[in-house]
Amino acid sequence: MIDSHCHFDFAEFDHARTNILRRCQALPLAAIVVPGTERSRWQQVKTLSQRYPEVFYALGLHPYFLARLQSDDLDVLRQHLANKTNTLIAVGEIGLDAAIDIDMALQQVIFQRQLDLASEFQLPVILHQRKTAHQLLQALKGFELGGVLHGFSGSKELACSFIDRGFKVGIGGVITYPRANKTRQAVASLPLDALVLETDAPDMPVNGFQGQANSPERLANIVSCLCGLRPEPEAVIREALWQNTLAAFPRLKSLL
Repeated sequence: MIDSHCHFDFAEFDHARTNILRRCQALPLAAIVVPGTERSRWQQVKTLSQRYPEVFYALGLHPYFLARLQSDDLDVLRQHLANKTNTLIAVGEIGLDAAIDIDMALQQVIFQRQLDLASEFQLPVILHQRKTAHQLLQALKGFELGGVLHGFSGSKELACSFIDRGFKVGIGGVITYPRANKTRQAVASLPLDALVLETDAPDMPVNGFQGQANSPERLANIVSCLCGLRPEPEAVIREALWQNTLAAFPRLKSLL
């Protein structure tokens, strides 16, 4: 399995990373993709990828943290992308969020600039969106980037609008909650070749672990739930999820 979205650089993991990865090996979990969220964390995610062979990373400016934006952040991001290591596989986490108190015009400018950088360096993107799907799709016109729509919840129509743009759909802990009927029904009927797994750890805990920091170990719970929703045999689903993630992040294919 591959966890396509885990904030393994966050402080919740500071005293447990090695032990968590040891337990993940038994699942087996072969790789964790760690997205960058702000400039102050970029070196941390890069260092993790150098220390742990299972860890690969992306760099980006998440809309949540734009209140701390520095005037040269995009220039520094460009320098990182120009000097990328083998384990840098995407630009992200980037996107638009209408549920936070960050000026939308600023969000759109920073998002557009990061799409430009992803296009320049021929990297896929990891997309964040809340109540901004239409704006994201508008911004993506004219780009042929691909990547992952992170944290999918909602309708089949929403997912398909991104699949049609060449994106995979990140399936996480939401589907483990029986009350998430719309998302579960959508995931059950979406094309299998459009799905990838993610935990968003330490956020988005799975059902039964509410109130606890999420962990990449919980990917096993998510894939088990997904297999219960889908008509295909488990072996077919697992193989598809693996191949889908390699397709979303082409650089991974030569690294795993």
